[in-house]
Amino acid sequence: MTGLDDDRLMDWVERLAMFLTQDGVPPIAGRCLGWLMVCDPPEQSAAQIGVAISASRGSLTTNLRVLMAMGFVNKRMRAGERTAYYRVDDNAWEKVVQRQVASLASFRDLAADGMALLGSGSARSARIQEAHDTFDWMAKVFDNAPPRPSSKGV
Repeated sequence: MTGLDDDRLMDWVERLAMFLTQDGVPPIAGRCLGWLMVCDPPEQSAAQIGVAISASRGSLTTNLRVLMAMGFVNKRMRAGERTAYYRVDDNAWEKVVQRQVASLASFRDLAADGMALLGSGSARSARIQEAHDTFDWMAKVFDNAPPRPSSKGV
């Protein structure tokens, strides 16, 4: 692609990055992820990513590690090469959402422990009760949700 199409593609990458900052993802990490979602070939070296998103090597190293720790990106080496290549992990989005859903249940349990510690009926336990009830409701919604349709073979 050239001209406006490149600009539109990079605008989308930037929009994704800014969206992810709402969840605490650093902007450079969001740009890396956005680029890796749309680039061709799907595996890119840090140098290729850096050129595409105008980021320094040091910044990329840190932010690619963040994305790997979050489960979005994996690093691959090719036989006979010293260069590392990065790509969006298979099923990354499903894995990240599953981890977040498990976190909802964990927070619900933590809130239950706090309510047990404070006893029922106090203003302090009422604030924890609100959090517990919200996270309990969310966990139940996800527990009862239909399975994600498979995208294999599409």
